[in-house]
Amino acid sequence: MTQHFHCKFIALAVATALLASCANPQGLHPKNTLLDANALQASQSLKNAHFSAANWPKSAWWQGFNDAQLNRMIDDAMASSPDLQVVNAQADKANAQVIAADAERYPVVDLNAGITRSRVAKVDDPLLEGKSYSTLRTANVGLSYTFDLWGGKKDAAEAALGQARASELDRQASQLTLAANVTRAWNHLNLAWNNAELAQQNAERAAGIAKIQQQYVSAGLTSDYQYKQALSQQKTAQAELTQAQQQVTDAGIQLSTLIGKGPDYWHQLKPAQMNVPVAAMLPNAIPAELLGRRPDVVAARWRVEAASKQIAASKTEFYPNINLVAEAGTKSLLGDALFGAPSRFFNVGPSLSLPIFDAGKRRADLAESDADYDLAVAQYNKLLISSLGNISDTITQLQSIQDQLAQQESANQLIHSAWDDLHREYAAGLRPYLDVLTIQNQLIESDQKLVALKAQQINLAVVLIEDLGGGFQSSNSKV
Repeated sequence: MTQHFHCKFIALAVATALLASCANPQGLHPKNTLLDANALQASQSLKNAHFSAANWPKSAWWQGFNDAQLNRMIDDAMASSPDLQVVNAQADKANAQVIAADAERYPVVDLNAGITRSRVAKVDDPLLEGKSYSTLRTANVGLSYTFDLWGGKKDAAEAALGQARASELDRQASQLTLAANVTRAWNHLNLAWNNAELAQQNAERAAGIAKIQQQYVSAGLTSDYQYKQALSQQKTAQAELTQAQQQVTDAGIQLSTLIGKGPDYWHQLKPAQMNVPVAAMLPNAIPAELLGRRPDVVAARWRVEAASKQIAASKTEFYPNINLVAEAGTKSLLGDALFGAPSRFFNVGPSLSLPIFDAGKRRADLAESDADYDLAVAQYNKLLISSLGNISDTITQLQSIQDQLAQQESANQLIHSAWDDLHREYAAGLRPYLDVLTIQNQLIESDQKLVALKAQQINLAVVLIEDLGGGFQSSNSKV
């Protein structure tokens, strides 16, 4: 009796020690928390902005530029861009991983059949005779299943689904980025064309001035050095024209490459006058509605949800589980009935698994899942803050550009008028060459600044459209 009691006590002590030493998740948890968008203050930064409830961008926002060439380029880019093809492949991969993760929740059934012809050596023959031949026929069905007692496999499948949804939104975010980049590249090419035209006009002006100076020298009305100075100015203008023409080529090749075409693609294009499609206005409900209007923000939120599910899946690895393995089939030698009763067999093997000691691997896996969650939260928070900051910065820049454009257009009209007056007086011999040189430099600088401001206004309008989500709208109420 005493010996039986001692055995029970020892067994209980061992079981208690094993359970006490089991791997456990205590003390491990994420540290970061999601920001509330409504807690971010932007009223002072946007106090001068004009708001309109209908001013969210449309899905095909680039059509607002009324440019058939731009519409065709974006269509070509959506079909040919390698960058977009990469994102599409990543989204397809994520969708396949959802199927794989969900499949882990179900039993695995295998069917095997075979036939083996063999000659037995003497040492392998139980009768020690050898030289015997046999044919073994087999057919069996195997089943294995791990019970999802704690919902870990379900959580893992939902985590994969969240990542797949984020990848789908990455696809839409990449389409938005590609359309915006094509529009900016097209704007850059038009700026290069405008600068090349201005350089051409300046070269013609310089050539005209040099011709007048030559006439003055021939008539003995001025010294030779002023003619050389005018001739030097003409050569400089020609060099600047050559440089401007090269910048057109560079911009054209960059646009062609971005679209996913060969470097000659841009040669089919013609210069276009791009205008801002809408005034610099913001939609209402900034920043609250921004959460569901930007695909990258929604994708970041889905990654947070996926990371949360992965933590839940990692925690279930600390708990016991039940596995089931079963097999049934037949084995027979040639001559025996393959499906006869003597040939049939089956086996069933349920087993219980309980993590006892793994040198900290499960805790490390959980800590990694916690870190992934913290990373996803941090990236979401950073994106939310930067999104609102970018909108505030872009809208103030647009307002400033509008003021600068009005001032520069007025200044440009004045310098052109001054040039016309001076050129007439200079051609009549009433003005010195130094005055011409001064106004000529001011004129080209004013023209270049004006076209640069117009191009910058277009770029900022595209940036604002991109910051506001480019017409995307989430249909998920959780985001």
